[in-house]
Amino acid sequence: MEQDVYRKLQEKLDEFGPGFPKSERGLDIKILKRIFTPEEAEMFTLMSPILTAAEDVAAFFSLDPENTAALLATMAGKGQLFRLNRGDKPKYAGIPFVVGVFEFQLNNLTKELSADLDEYYEEVFGKEIQAHGTPILRTIPIDKSIVAKWPVAPYEDVVKILEDQKKIAVAPCVCRTMAEVNERSCDKPKETCFIFGAHAEYYVENKMGRFIELPEAKAIVEKGVEAGLVMQPFNSQKIGGMCSCCGCCCGVLRSLKMQPSPAEAVKSNYFAEVDEDACTGCEECLDRCQMEAITIDDIASIDLNRCIGCGLCVTTCPTEAMELVKKSEEELYTPPMEGAQTYLNIMEARGKSFF
Repeated sequence: MEQDVYRKLQEKLDEFGPGFPKSERGLDIKILKRIFTPEEAEMFTLMSPILTAAEDVAAFFSLDPENTAALLATMAGKGQLFRLNRGDKPKYAGIPFVVGVFEFQLNNLTKELSADLDEYYEEVFGKEIQAHGTPILRTIPIDKSIVAKWPVAPYEDVVKILEDQKKIAVAPCVCRTMAEVNERSCDKPKETCFIFGAHAEYYVENKMGRFIELPEAKAIVEKGVEAGLVMQPFNSQKIGGMCSCCGCCCGVLRSLKMQPSPAEAVKSNYFAEVDEDACTGCEECLDRCQMEAITIDDIASIDLNRCIGCGLCVTTCPTEAMELVKKSEEELYTPPMEGAQTYLNIMEARGKSFF
């Protein structure tokens, strides 16, 4: 039965990464029906997160090899699976809803799908994304120079992250794209999301992004910083992508706002501090803060439970009263080495397992 295959798909996606929880209002199934045909939904339920050639998928499940190869190619083109092209045998893998299926719908965000996604986020998904101890994305300082008093690890240095990449692609932010479709977009720049390596190849192959060189990548970062965007790479030391996020549209930042202590949930290693003698209470930092962590009563005051250490308040402070401070050694967080471990840690916290 058609409804059964979509419930199986929802349950499968709920096993991956931060999950895809059931909606009491049925929005989960509505969304899946807009993205997957029944045949595609059935195939996804068979897929592993381990990259596998189409012929091996067909052999394992006793499927027709030609039909399986064609279906997997179609699904990868529709952003339902990840595809790695190496040699003459593409390999495919099942992916989480976030980061994965949702982001890969960048070119498919109809008004109907965007509206359903928005409602689903408000009902159930927004509370889940960053609520399991290991975040998907983590906030890092927007500029190494603003924490120059302390050593900055390579995985927390935006410029070093970009410099270490062999392939860089840039794509429109899927969150701001969806907000635009839903007629609630902000004025922040949209083409700001970076994708690296094999993920960059996938984005360009699927016409979701374009390859760029390092100087343009740095210029995009500078433009985003001026606009007040928070730099958020994937939460691992080997990074496949890095987002530039706003607090009004970004699903991850909006999820952080729902947590009792955004600072703890995001696992940032920095926090902002005010020099009370230098602060004039000019309010320049108020709009820059995406977590609403700053209040002004003659001078600025920072709620350290809400400060995620992005440094946006530091870069435009006219009196240099704001400073980014590194947390104590015992409070520092080291991201997992690989993205796969990040997902495994999230799944373990949720009581889920691929195997």
